[in-house]
Amino acid sequence: MINFEELIKSLILPLVAYPNDVEIQKLGDNEDNLDFKVLVNPDDLGRVIGKGGSTAKAIRTVLYAGASKEGKRIHLDIEGK
Repeated sequence: MINFEELIKSLILPLVAYPNDVEIQKLGDNEDNLDFKVLVNPDDLGRVIGKGGSTAKAIRTVLYAGASKEGKRIHLDIEGK
């Protein structure tokens, strides 16, 4: 079974300048759906989202692939603190 919190952390931490400010909150977990919220320092928000949302889209693609392997769907929100 994939630990999605660790996977999200491993994808986000290399991108940020303030890794101690990164918080990953698990909002929901039922049989079919997983919901996560990532809070980052406002100065890091642009790095994590990327130009036109390209970095956030790539992060979500990796998460979707892992979730589909487990027969689940995943939703990820990225916000500044």
